Amino acid sequence: MAVPIGVLDHGSETVKLLRVGTAGNERPALVDENGALRDLSGVIGDIDASLLADDAALARVREAAASGALPTLDATGLRTGPPVAGIGKVVGIGLNYHDHARENGAAVPEEPIVFLKAPDTVVGPDDTVLIPRGSRKTDWEAELAVVVGRTARYLETDAQALACVAGYAVAHDVSEREFQIERGGQWDKGKNCETFTPLGPWLVTADEVPDPQALGVRLWVNGTLRQDGTTAEQIFPVAEVVRYLSHFMTLYPGDVISTGTPAGVAMGQPEPKPYLRAGDMVELEIDGLGRQRQSLKPA
Repeated sequence: MAVPIGVLDHGSETVKLLRVGTAGNERPALVDENGALRDLSGVIGDIDASLLADDAALARVREAAASGALPTLDATGLRTGPPVAGIGKVVGIGLNYHDHARENGAAVPEEPIVFLKAPDTVVGPDDTVLIPRGSRKTDWEAELAVVVGRTARYLETDAQALACVAGYAVAHDVSEREFQIERGGQWDKGKNCETFTPLGPWLVTADEVPDPQALGVRLWVNGTLRQDGTTAEQIFPVAEVVRYLSHFMTLYPGDVISTGTPAGVAMGQPEPKPYLRAGDMVELEIDGLGRQRQSLKPA
């Protein structure tokens, strides 16, 4: 039986873990209960697999957060990077919302549809997204990301699966539909373009998300609300996704699972479909997990 991940309780408030700094030089930090940005680099090396799998290290983070003594960082002009470093793999789940399947005229899958995204597609939540050369159908997908904190192999129960979850984050599964669907092969060509997985801003630990199936998911393009859904619409809930995947691949601490998107993507709209173009601005959020904001430009 898997052991539950260590919690990051800090009074009645949520401790939000994040990484800040230039790309490749981020330092670990947290947002405290007053909204102040605090430096964790004197307590842990990074927010990565070794931290997520180490209860003692997580305990040090808890103690540091509770102490109120962590140095304050000036957030002015400070970039937020992905909240997890050294991601081993990103696993995507396709057509995992009833309303998204309906808008695409697709049958509800009998089993989760699984694809992989390369870790090098992961960027910070507010980093620029690049529209691939030759793209005509770059699309948006706001998604709940699951961050793994325990090695998962051949799990049998939902309880075992949830015990392997370190926390949750916002993910943007940017997709090029022509590359994905019309160019032959599997989905990889439409999912693995540069910058196609903005992640963050925060990692919120699993204990702070009592029901991952009760989260609102919203996305705007140029100020127009395009997605306004809920994880209650998921065909395969988080626990089932983690359990299922563990029978086809080993999940390791630091792996990320992007669990699908609700209705409202460009592909599901009437013609002419409003695919993303250079100069567009996309904003997305999930209840309690923060907000992303990306501008788009040509690759």
